[in-house]
Amino acid sequence: MHNTVHIDEKWFYITKTSQRFYLTPEETEPHRTCKSKKFIQKVMFMCAVCRPVFDDDGSCLFDGKIGIFPFTELVPAKRKSKNRAAGTMELKPIQSITKEVVKDCFINKIVPAIKAKWPANASKTIYIQQDNAMPHIQDSDPDFRAVASADGFDIHLINQPPNSPDTNINDLGWFRAIQSLQTESVCNSVSELVNAVINSFNELSPNTLNKVFLSLQSCMIEILKVKGRNSYKIPHMRKDALIRQDMLPLNLQVPSELVRECISYLIEHGALSITDSLMQQLGVNAGCTNELEVMVHNLQIQGHEGL
Repeated sequence: MHNTVHIDEKWFYITKTSQRFYLTPEETEPHRTCKSKKFIQKVMFMCAVCRPVFDDDGSCLFDGKIGIFPFTELVPAKRKSKNRAAGTMELKPIQSITKEVVKDCFINKIVPAIKAKWPANASKTIYIQQDNAMPHIQDSDPDFRAVASADGFDIHLINQPPNSPDTNINDLGWFRAIQSLQTESVCNSVSELVNAVINSFNELSPNTLNKVFLSLQSCMIEILKVKGRNSYKIPHMRKDALIRQDMLPLNLQVPSELVRECISYLIEHGALSITDSLMQQLGVNAGCTNELEVMVHNLQIQGHEGL
């Protein structure tokens, strides 16, 4: 998972409609005002992260945080006020996120950030996983391909499975971690909100990001168990306890019996194109000797005969 960058968008609000405060008897209750709690000011951000890299001693070699980019623009103020004169450039959120806006973010922000922060000894073949939102561009976009294939990199866009938010690091827990820190800051303007979100992103530990990647692996195993459905619960691994015991695994192991069941399930439902691709990735051929490869090879032959 070290060569996959997860991206996703999220609205961050300048304040919440309700918050809980614990005060001493001497403290005054915080007072907040807004024009309407139905129209709280918000900014959309595009977040890009990949799995961090640690050495044998646990020191972080690469934090995996590519960047978080706000969809904002500078516009001149139309009227004067007591705070600024007319024509003063103000930071405003882009309310309509179109394909052109997303494409500009990919080409001018995300891809350059990946190239600037990518470890020198890491593979230059990188996959950017996005969801299936309509404004997103495709890997075949000529402008994106020109930037993605330059400077010795080979960057590709791939789509995550539809209706599966648990297969994206940002939705799985990273956004929640950012928002928990961001809501602790008092923001009165768009600029302050942008700074609060970026600072929260930078303050989070790479260990937090690595734990979310382990949660992703556990979710993938649960998805295999329910044959692709969403009827599962995210398992608790007690990762903090494992870290204290220095027993946190780098990767979770998938039971071989579960792999057998899933491949058999795909063949029974006629997904031969998927099983062909899976066999190519597993390196299955006529002269295979591994027990699992033999099983996959036999299952595919039986599947073809059954059809």
